Amino acid sequence: MGRPGLNRRQLLTGLGGLTVAGSFGFAALGTGADALTSGADTRVRYWNLFSGGDGYNMIAMLDSFRAEHPGIDVKDSTLQWGNPYYTKLAMAAAGNRAPDLAVMHLGRVPGFSPGRLLDPWDVNLLARYGVHEKDFNPDLWKRAVVDGKLYALPLDIHVQLCFYRRDVLRKAGLLGDDGRMVPVTSTEEWFDVLKQAKKATRGGLQTLGLHVNDLNIQWWMFVAFYTQLGGTWFDAGNTEVTFDTDKATEVLEFLRRHITDGYTLPGAADAEQFVNGAPFTLEGNWSVPVFDTAKLDYGAVPLPPVFGRPATHAESHAFVLPHQSGRGGATADAAHRLAAYVVRHARQWAGGGHIPAYTPTLTSAAYQRLQPQSEYVLAMDHQATEPKVWFAGSTGLLAQRVGPVVMASTAGSAKPEAAAGRMRGVLTQLLTMKNPMDGRTAAEGGAAA
Repeated sequence: MGRPGLNRRQLLTGLGGLTVAGSFGFAALGTGADALTSGADTRVRYWNLFSGGDGYNMIAMLDSFRAEHPGIDVKDSTLQWGNPYYTKLAMAAAGNRAPDLAVMHLGRVPGFSPGRLLDPWDVNLLARYGVHEKDFNPDLWKRAVVDGKLYALPLDIHVQLCFYRRDVLRKAGLLGDDGRMVPVTSTEEWFDVLKQAKKATRGGLQTLGLHVNDLNIQWWMFVAFYTQLGGTWFDAGNTEVTFDTDKATEVLEFLRRHITDGYTLPGAADAEQFVNGAPFTLEGNWSVPVFDTAKLDYGAVPLPPVFGRPATHAESHAFVLPHQSGRGGATADAAHRLAAYVVRHARQWAGGGHIPAYTPTLTSAAYQRLQPQSEYVLAMDHQATEPKVWFAGSTGLLAQRVGPVVMASTAGSAKPEAAAGRMRGVLTQLLTMKNPMDGRTAAEGGAAA
């Protein structure tokens, strides 16, 4: 990903104390002891995919929960980010060996066959522990509902952002009176800003980090800018492809222009270049701790609405209940209590750059004091998400199939118009494919909220 140091897509090999647990062979991180030896009345087995700084923050939150709830032992395990995690989670749920609680990207929920591999949340039990629907962004909550039941409890949204160096933009005359980068509302304004910034940039540095060689970020950028153009993917019933190749071509040409105009260097270590003085980089909000540690004079805003409509790519970490045939009783109650606690006490989680899903935290004075978090918090109201189908979501089949096409166009090995046509073809193929979890196509899957 081009970020300095450990990131959350890497195993926690640098943290030490890793063990091989069970038949899955995953990296286990945590301080929870077995309930039989800790003296706790109830044990909650909890799987997550948080490494790096995210992992440290989650452990601190779990330790706070343990201190306040000595009767509940939390046995937390951290698995490898991405498809290895989801494969293990699916196998565990299908084989009735699932953990009591797990983390999942919200976009992956439809692919996990809610009702078969995921159990619904008891909203009355969540309410008992202080979590209510009214405390969440309506669009975010709706994404977590399938066939009228809540299958995911959102913890945050994590978004792609435009990070900028104040020291460089100040030299270029690109800061407003408030000390933030000047607003941009069109592609030509954007390239004018890059032109001015380049003049103030030290030699050898690029103007903008675009992660040209990262299929995930290239795909996420496409989703954001295509959404800004009002682009759609499928009809309401998920039976027809509505993907607009003209709009897609416009986005692909926009991304490619950063290279042809000399603002982006393919293969550059984007985050490192930013630390060393490059004026801009497009990164996920998880880079906030990295840039804070580097003590940069920087800010971050949602991706500029260059096509007129504000929209920035967003995913969400959410808690789910992997299917258990005998779910219930004290353990199920404890899993609800734990998830509700973490969601309600996510102030520390926000320090890692994530936008809290729980609006009382989001609107608190403590959160509003965070920088640059308070500068990009409005991204919550302009989320560009992947379609709600089984093959979408973080590192899902959609990203795996379409991401390389976007990347090839940006890098110049495919013409934008041809790439847009290929993307539509992939979408057509995926729409007819059956979800290996339940043998149903997207059209046959669960209905939206």
